[in-house]
Amino acid sequence: MAQGTIGDSEFDRDTAVTARAGEPGVFDARLSEGWTILRAVNGGYLLALTARALGAVLPHPDPFTVTAHYLTPSEPGPAVVRTEVIRTGRTMSTGSARLLQTDAEGREVERLRVTASYGDLAALPDDVRTTAKPFAIPPYEHCPGGEDAPGGLPVISGSTEIAKRLDLRLDPATAGWALGTPSGRGEMRAWFGLADGRDADPLSLLLTVDALPPTAFEMGLQGWVPTVELTTHIRCRPAPGPLRVGIVTRNLAGGFLEEDAEVWDAQDRLVAQSRQLARVLLG
Repeated sequence: MAQGTIGDSEFDRDTAVTARAGEPGVFDARLSEGWTILRAVNGGYLLALTARALGAVLPHPDPFTVTAHYLTPSEPGPAVVRTEVIRTGRTMSTGSARLLQTDAEGREVERLRVTASYGDLAALPDDVRTTAKPFAIPPYEHCPGGEDAPGGLPVISGSTEIAKRLDLRLDPATAGWALGTPSGRGEMRAWFGLADGRDADPLSLLLTVDALPPTAFEMGLQGWVPTVELTTHIRCRPAPGPLRVGIVTRNLAGGFLEEDAEVWDAQDRLVAQSRQLARVLLG
């Protein structure tokens, strides 16, 4: 695989949007099969693509907070993003976007609705006052990828297209589910990067927060865990190098669970946080 760089990588090509002539704020896109999980298009990838369209109409360069409601499952193929500028200010701007596809009867079906505020991460002050600390995880070389486990790690290797595009190394303490011995704890931790070596940027962080196996797997559950709502906060531009992602679930009830994610960069900075509500579909 060719070395990827920011602006010239598979991720950038697959999240590209094209402004539609004569329709301001409307963009055409194609959802790539390369970011699917058992034919369902990954929610983080959809979020990044939609955020790219919003970034084209808002005057500020970086997503600060992005909230998405997933309405219907997306499929690989043509899509349209319809954006609206809600407010623009000196330091922040806010907009909304709808991601739609056409069904077999020729009707537009809304897949995703997003509200986001953008700003300039480079303009933020350097002052940091925090009690947050990077979570413990073994060194990269001691964490298994899909090629390291007997039979491969499901959902990391072989069973999904997205796995081929990620360099994902699970903390062995949260990989028991893949070997039939889940810990029973709602935790998932991993080193994360893109397989072509593209460094992370604010847009790709929207993919990162939703790219690990579900915490439900380590709780002894199997099945699809579709996202209902996902809110992501981008805190600063990540430094080059692999990211560390940790996700925790504290409450699974009524067939729904929350997942709280933290993303840390190579300089031990908290670069992204997210919370999502997801359904647990057993079977």
